[in-house]
Amino acid sequence: MERAVRVEGLTKRFGSFVAVDNISFSIERGEVFGLLGPNGSGKTTTIRMLCGLLEPSGGSAEVLGIDVARKPDAVRRRIGYMSQKFSLYLDLTVEENLVFFGTLYGLDPARLSVRLSEVLERSGLDSYARNLAGDLPIGVKQRLALWCALLHEPELLFLDEPTSGVDPMSRRDFWNQIYELARGGTTVLVTTHYLDEAAYCERIALMSSGKLIALGDPETVTNTASGKVYWMQCANPSVVLARLLSEGVITEGSVDREGVRLIVPDRSTAERARDLARAWGCEPSSLTAVSPVLEDAFVLLTAGEMVSAKDADSG
Repeated sequence: MERAVRVEGLTKRFGSFVAVDNISFSIERGEVFGLLGPNGSGKTTTIRMLCGLLEPSGGSAEVLGIDVARKPDAVRRRIGYMSQKFSLYLDLTVEENLVFFGTLYGLDPARLSVRLSEVLERSGLDSYARNLAGDLPIGVKQRLALWCALLHEPELLFLDEPTSGVDPMSRRDFWNQIYELARGGTTVLVTTHYLDEAAYCERIALMSSGKLIALGDPETVTNTASGKVYWMQCANPSVVLARLLSEGVITEGSVDREGVRLIVPDRSTAERARDLARAWGCEPSSLTAVSPVLEDAFVLLTAGEMVSAKDADSG
């Protein structure tokens, strides 16, 4: 069976600006795959190319075995897409939005009637069926947008920043729905700038400035920062951090408890920071390697390091 997504050298230019720069990856069927990175990193441009909404400038992409550049309409019939901004019609009710999108996806009246009943019950939207979409809480709007994309039972679901602006409880509920879909065999590609959401994905690709800078399971990517994150206990940590940054000793760090968290390229840089803090009279009492988080790895990678995690797949 072919992979759900196969991308090789995918590139998108807007004039002289390169929004997506020669990226390659693949997604297995039934996988929950995360495309992570800050706003402006190229995630939305990538997902729009894979949905057949933007024509690539270079490289190739296959979605469910279909060449996206050659047959974008065929791709769109077999996928579900939840855009970054809610595409709901706010002056229509929940039920009317579902009917509209079901018709748009080509469901015949009999099938649409069955799916409408199934979706309203399964999603918990039945109690909101006659409410205007514009009057719904943001978490319910998000749920409605998701199920509008699922009415035609797509094999592959694209979710672009689906939890942006949503409260933590709604975010957790949303991911529970994603897991349920994946258990049923639906492949999911989700973009997000919340690095903590990597934990929900089986594999992730980190993007920065249009480039793919890391690919692998979250633990493996996070461990690229092992041995490069240190905690230094000291007096006046805010003063120490500000001075280390201003003098270019470190480029990333934060005040953490009664000390400074240092993200550095190597231990010798952390030791230099400790020696300077001592020279400044700030009495560093310890320098300890600490467990990294994904954000630490991302900082190191965007500072110029490149990684291909051990299970990375160039497609």
